[in-house]
Amino acid sequence: MADISERPRDPSESGVVANERLTALTGVLLVVLLALLGLTVFSVRRLLPEHFFLGILVIPPLALKMASTGYRFSRYYTGDPRYRRAGPPELLMRLLAPIVVVSTVAIFATGLELWLFGLRFGSVWVEAHKLSFAIWVPATGVHVLGHLSRTARAAAHEISSTRVAGGITRRALVVGSLVAGVILAVASLTYSSPFIFFRDG
Repeated sequence: MADISERPRDPSESGVVANERLTALTGVLLVVLLALLGLTVFSVRRLLPEHFFLGILVIPPLALKMASTGYRFSRYYTGDPRYRRAGPPELLMRLLAPIVVVSTVAIFATGLELWLFGLRFGSVWVEAHKLSFAIWVPATGVHVLGHLSRTARAAAHEISSTRVAGGITRRALVVGSLVAGVILAVASLTYSSPFIFFRDG
């Protein structure tokens, strides 16, 4: 599928381009945040507080990314001619998308359950968190690599160009999601999680 960020600007297509750019900017932010979160996995016994902190921080940007991609999905499959002309992702990316979404929701839902309740409802939540992570890593890795060049181009065009209306709004949404994440993560520090499964002692 052609990169719509490089096409001549048709005002009727500006909403499609704007959506792609919002998705790309949020995706770049998420790659950085998830990479930091991933680093804590290698020493989770020692970095469990940081793991929880970053896991909570990433929720608002993740919600923004799902909202932007979900909007494009809904517009395409409800027959919006602008989104139909832009075309769907490649077949592999479309097949992977449900796996990425479901495993993402599962990994964060189980992580929040463990943060809130520890092992009160059994160790099954630990196993569910591990299983969702095992599915999420390869699926998301392929997803990121499959969209990497297009995301980089769209993000670069967004940063270097003002030709598509709403650039300030898009950037404000991305920065706002990060600020909301930081506020949420800082607020979470007031709660003492009962989860001690990985802690030494």
